[in-house]
Amino acid sequence: MRQVLHWTILFFASHVSFAQGTAVTYLANEGVMVWNGNTKILFDPLYDRSYGRYQMVPDRVRNAILSGEAPYDNVFAVFISHHHGDHFSAVDTLKLLQSRRDILVYAPAQAVAAVVALAGERDQGILDRLTGLDLDYGDIPVNMVAGDLVIDATHIPHSGWPTARTDVQNIAFRVTLNDGTTVLHLGDADARTVHFENDEAYWDETTIELALPPYWYFLSDDGIEILENRLDVIYAIGIHAPSAFNDPSNRPEKLLGYDVFTNPGEGRRF
Repeated sequence: MRQVLHWTILFFASHVSFAQGTAVTYLANEGVMVWNGNTKILFDPLYDRSYGRYQMVPDRVRNAILSGEAPYDNVFAVFISHHHGDHFSAVDTLKLLQSRRDILVYAPAQAVAAVVALAGERDQGILDRLTGLDLDYGDIPVNMVAGDLVIDATHIPHSGWPTARTDVQNIAFRVTLNDGTTVLHLGDADARTVHFENDEAYWDETTIELALPPYWYFLSDDGIEILENRLDVIYAIGIHAPSAFNDPSNRPEKLLGYDVFTNPGEGRRF
């Protein structure tokens, strides 16, 4: 894997300038904000379960996202990887659509159905900004354009395949911002090369400046093979780290040589 060496630590602060370059800030678990120039997007930012294992997005950050307080003002789009409580809250997603009238939301059909079930008659208009992706394993990837974003989405099975969680629509979003930086968020994608072999042309067509795989990709030969050879990745940062990983002594030895987000508010800029 090609490691970009000129990334710098960026701490969460309301005075950070978003006018230059591309950066990523860690919210918690698999929640991140990415921005390029004045374009900002969020992945898996609103969820309500820690399962006693994962960090929650700090309340001040969650409230700022819902209210549009800087630096979460002018967010253009939100991407939801799958309908699990440590990645998605239907209640909070509906609140976001109600309070932030300019935001677009992209999510698997399973998550969209949960939001629609909560929406009342007066909320039907806001659902026009909610795009559902009804993708199954083996389906052709979907391509969309919205504003300054080019959005590609494909189904990669949830970890545990082929014996567990096979009914979950886990969507890997590959998003290019401002005709520049491309970011890949894999959700809880299973780390097996077979999932990437049948779509070689799709993965080869775009260089990924930043990949955000779940940390377990760094722990297996298949996961490393995917990041180093199956995908055209310049830099990767692991996400979905358990709270215990805040202490480096609790991290698996194989993980110590890789970049992994563990503290809400930390970030990288390039």
